[in-house]
Amino acid sequence: MADSLDLDAMLQRFRDRAHAVKERPLPPVAGEERTRFIQQAQLDYQDFAIIGDATASLDDGILTLTVDLRPPEARRGGE
Repeated sequence: MADSLDLDAMLQRFRDRAHAVKERPLPPVAGEERTRFIQQAQLDYQDFAIIGDATASLDDGILTLTVDLRPPEARRGGE
């Protein structure tokens, strides 16, 4: 499996999922259900976006995802 894993495609799928969550319409729910739905959507977006922003490497069968959570101005090069 490791030799057929396309890391760029995998990360793109996570970026696509994050975008889909962001664009997902609210279902016709109200009250506590609506609040839970919104909270879950925020967590889903955060999780997918974090992985989508990762740098991936595969060395000797070990997948490593590196995520820089520092603000852009604190990153190397000031991205």
